[in-house]
Amino acid sequence: MKLSIIIPAFNEAATLSRIIQRVKKQIFKNITKEIIVVNDGSTDSTKKILSSQKGIKTISLTKNKGKGAAIRAGIKQATGDYVLIQDADLEYDPADIQSLLDPVLNKKAEVIYGSRFLGPHKNMLFWHLMGNKFLSFITNFLYNTTLSDMEVGYKLIPKKLLNSITLKENRFGFEPEVTSKILKQGIRIYEVPISYAGREFSEGKKITWKDGLEAFYLLCKYRLV
Repeated sequence: MKLSIIIPAFNEAATLSRIIQRVKKQIFKNITKEIIVVNDGSTDSTKKILSSQKGIKTISLTKNKGKGAAIRAGIKQATGDYVLIQDADLEYDPADIQSLLDPVLNKKAEVIYGSRFLGPHKNMLFWHLMGNKFLSFITNFLYNTTLSDMEVGYKLIPKKLLNSITLKENRFGFEPEVTSKILKQGIRIYEVPISYAGREFSEGKKITWKDGLEAFYLLCKYRLV
C-alpha cells in the first residue's frame, strides 16, 4: 500500500520545515509514502524553504487559491492508494497518522477521520468549539451519521474514491464538501482519536466565523444536489 500525504501551505514558513521533517520521520509497516507539498501562492519564504527540501514533491500555484484548490492540485499528482491531508502548521501531530491507517489495514473501514474531541487536545476558543460542534450536528442531521468532528483536518481517503467525486470548493469549504459527497455515496466514516494543539489568530490561524457560515451553507447545498 502506498500513502500520499498532501501538505497545502500558504504563508506557513514558521512551521513548514518542522512539519515536513516530522512527516518524513514517520515509518509505517508495509506502507510506502510520498509527501506532496503544495505552495498555495505564498508570499513569505515558503518557496525558499521548499527549494532546500529533499525527498518530497512540490507544486507551486502562481497565486493563492485556497486550501481546497491546493488539495485538488495535490490529488492530481498523488500516486498513492490512499490520500491523507496534513496541515502545514503544528496543530496536528504526524505521530497520529498510524492511528488513522490501522482501521484500513485491519479492514474495518475505508474512510478514516481523526477526531479532536475524542483524543487529548489543547482547549479551543469557546466559539470555535461551538462552531465545530454545530457543524458536526448539522452534518449528522442532514446525512444520518454520528460524526464528532466533521471539520477535522486529518482525513484519510482512498485515491480511487477521491477520483470518483467532483470537488469544486477552493477554500475551507473542502471539509464539508468532501464529507457530504462521501456520505451521499452511503459510505460510513470511521473516527479515531487524535491529539490537537490549536493555535490562535496571532499565531497565524486563518479560518474565521465566515468560513463556518459557508460550511453550513455547503452542507445544506450538497445534501440537495
